[in-house]
Amino acid sequence: MRYYRAMRTAKIGVLRNQLSAYLRHVRNGEEVVIYDRNVLIAKIVPTDSPAPEVETVLHRTGLTEEEALLASTRKMKPPTKQMDWDAFWALPRPTVSDEAVREAIEWAKGDR
Repeated sequence: MRYYRAMRTAKIGVLRNQLSAYLRHVRNGEEVVIYDRNVLIAKIVPTDSPAPEVETVLHRTGLTEEEALLASTRKMKPPTKQMDWDAFWALPRPTVSDEAVREAIEWAKGDR
């Protein structure tokens, strides 16, 4: 016997008015499919592991509030160590010949 569970669906207007209820279903492991005028546009799925709260990320790292929000939603990975800018700027700079620069410019222009 095959186990089948119907996926929750919501139109944008209903989702907007009842977002908390739909997010509660997602927290419980369900997926929610979102439609706009009967066209599938998105799916809300639960994450594998809970994201850390923004305040926790802010406290642990020296990130700005925007960076902490990106880190808490897993859109940005916080740095693991402090950047040594003096060492970075002390690195030798690459040298590029004038001919290579001209070729790059011509290539970028294309057929214009």
